[in-house]
Amino acid sequence: MAEFIDLENHDGVRMPWNVIPGTKQELNNSVIPLSLLYTPLKPFPDLLILPYSPLRCRSCRSILNPFSVIDYAAKIWICPFCYSRNHFPPHYASISDENLPAELFSQYTTIEYEPPSEIHTQSHTPPVYLFVVDNCLIEEEVGYLKSALSQALDLISDNSLVGLITFGSYVQVHELGFSGGGSGIPKCYVFKGSKEFSKDQIVEQLAFFANRPKPASGVVAGVRDGLSAESIARFLLPASECEFTLKTLLEELQKDPWGVPTDQRPNRCTGTAISIAAHVLGACVPGSGARILAFVGGPSTEGPGAIVSKNLSEPIRSHKDLDKDSAPHYHKAVKFYEGIAKQLVHQGHVLDLFACALDQVGVAELKVAVEKTGGLVVLAESFGHSVFKDSLKHVFQTGEYDLGLASNGIFEVSCSSDMKIQGILGPCASLEKKGLACSETVIGQGNTSSWKLCGLDKATTLCLFFDIAKKESPDAIGQATSNLFYLQFLTYYQHVSGRMRLRITTLSRRWVAGPGSTPELIAGFDQEAAAVTMARLVSFKMENEAEFDPIRWLDRSLIRLCSRFGDYQKENPTSFSLSPRFSIFPQFIFHLRRSQFVQVFNNSPDETAYFRMILNRENVANSVVMIQPSLISYTFHSSPEPALLDVAAVAADKILLLDSYFTVVIFHGVNIAQWRKAGYQDMPEHKAFAELLKAPRDDADALIKERFPVPRLVICDQYGSQARFLLAKLNPSSTYNSGASLAPGGDLIFTDDVSLEVFLDHLQRLVVQ
Repeated sequence: MAEFIDLENHDGVRMPWNVIPGTKQELNNSVIPLSLLYTPLKPFPDLLILPYSPLRCRSCRSILNPFSVIDYAAKIWICPFCYSRNHFPPHYASISDENLPAELFSQYTTIEYEPPSEIHTQSHTPPVYLFVVDNCLIEEEVGYLKSALSQALDLISDNSLVGLITFGSYVQVHELGFSGGGSGIPKCYVFKGSKEFSKDQIVEQLAFFANRPKPASGVVAGVRDGLSAESIARFLLPASECEFTLKTLLEELQKDPWGVPTDQRPNRCTGTAISIAAHVLGACVPGSGARILAFVGGPSTEGPGAIVSKNLSEPIRSHKDLDKDSAPHYHKAVKFYEGIAKQLVHQGHVLDLFACALDQVGVAELKVAVEKTGGLVVLAESFGHSVFKDSLKHVFQTGEYDLGLASNGIFEVSCSSDMKIQGILGPCASLEKKGLACSETVIGQGNTSSWKLCGLDKATTLCLFFDIAKKESPDAIGQATSNLFYLQFLTYYQHVSGRMRLRITTLSRRWVAGPGSTPELIAGFDQEAAAVTMARLVSFKMENEAEFDPIRWLDRSLIRLCSRFGDYQKENPTSFSLSPRFSIFPQFIFHLRRSQFVQVFNNSPDETAYFRMILNRENVANSVVMIQPSLISYTFHSSPEPALLDVAAVAADKILLLDSYFTVVIFHGVNIAQWRKAGYQDMPEHKAFAELLKAPRDDADALIKERFPVPRLVICDQYGSQARFLLAKLNPSSTYNSGASLAPGGDLIFTDDVSLEVFLDHLQRLVVQ
């Protein structure tokens, strides 16, 4: 797959089909949809940034690129998308074969523009962070949260604007910039948690327009609409100016004072607090890169967006309740958060969610608002857990492991007339710009060629789906102008520096059709990208299609794909073989069927929503690890080497390092564990053993450092209770009923799941029929 990884390192793009099935029929027969995974802000070491504005085609608005045809004599360029002829403006007068502008060089298919006009005219709004903090917590959790937040405040850049809202039974909006030259008394505005408030009510209650006429209703507000900078500075202040006030407020943060009867849950109005935060940002900084960071420590029980009643006798909804439609609060809460998502997208603001509790907090309901605004999400058991603390630090970190957070993005797609856009699965919201390029079939955020990306970072990856609108007979196609498809992606975004930039990626792909096209399709198949596309698609279908059976759908797709591209004689399973391009794909599907994206048993709706949100925003390499974890084996006799993800890899004298993205497991074989407990690693004559113990730990630390959200680290021993974190991910080739003789120091898995061998055996038998 090296050449596909090279393409990704050049343009940030991976496609299951790098040679495209040319007709609708061929595409249907090829089973895996025509899709593409694109990372708009993937960092490239040699990315060119041009200090001028791009040239656009006068009819289709796509941008001059290396695939344009140039007539140097007439100073004209022909657009590869709509074949319009465009004149070069006067400042391109000296263009010639030897003197080309950068955007026409064949190696610059991805390029960025930062026009000087943007630099001078824009008033740079610094980054804005509005902390929305749950205080319905036990004392211990309040303590953990305080210390994590005060560490985060130390990392925030001095010019960033910061605000604070706390909530329990009531929502408190804290005033940070008080008049009176620092001798002012801290004030906070209190709102009842069980009520829903409109933006006008919030603007009035917070006295934003106290001494001046309020603009006509329906106006967004902000400085443009006459809201004074002083009014805004009461609630959002530069970090350097309010650090002392904020830290004092956090120090004094108390557990919610309203008593809770023993048979009830605390009053927690998460929905009201997030809604008020959205209104405050909408009034103060509309259209700027602002983030609401919500820290939630339990289920919402009060006001709009509640997920469960206060009575402890009512359990929080499970997957079974959602399937049977017996979760009374679910649809109401989702509808409420859809409204907030719409408002935040309109304002250009992001909702980040940090959910830390042993119980569910409502991630499944909040998912729509976090995903449509491109927010970050972290799920942990406690605010004291390293998963939460280290992930929060990561958000504000600069340097090597910087997330590269950008804001206020707009993403547009242009494509050849024979392709149609079905939609996107990923963290974005449709801007409902319907045109000729939109397909009738809609997947995810569809019916548009333009999307809003309120928040995005250097790992954000969108999965785009396309349709072919070609003539059905290969002969008709043969007479067409060319056998190339072109695609162009435009990403406008606000760079960390505060300036607007535009990144352009232009691609061309060949299509083939008719008899004899199969070998070319096989040669261009990227099985990793295909597995990730299928994982996103099956997750989407499970959430949006009633009565959908994911296992059956995946199995049927795999059987159809293998019977279309495998070599075999009819009715002879032993004759079946797959090209190396397809050989790992059945294994990916085997692990996907067993993964947390498809198997919801044993996971709460919150956990399932969390796993799917991360899958929906991560790049191919990370997503593949979520589907099929990687396993590395460490022994005395050899350097660390990859091991098969199989129970046969377990041995008494081995250490295994499993990376399943969300969890990193260091597993000590039984002998290693005994030697470690006996303290051999501390004896000078057993230096090699100390090094063997240290190697997987160092590798795990390196993984954890660069990943967001930070994975959970589990260090366990063979036959110990935590060993389940490893065993659950392994192929059960020897189980309690398989009758296989167990190697000394090996292990069994207590499961009725089929093993990979049995799975492939069944696959071969079904394909050759």
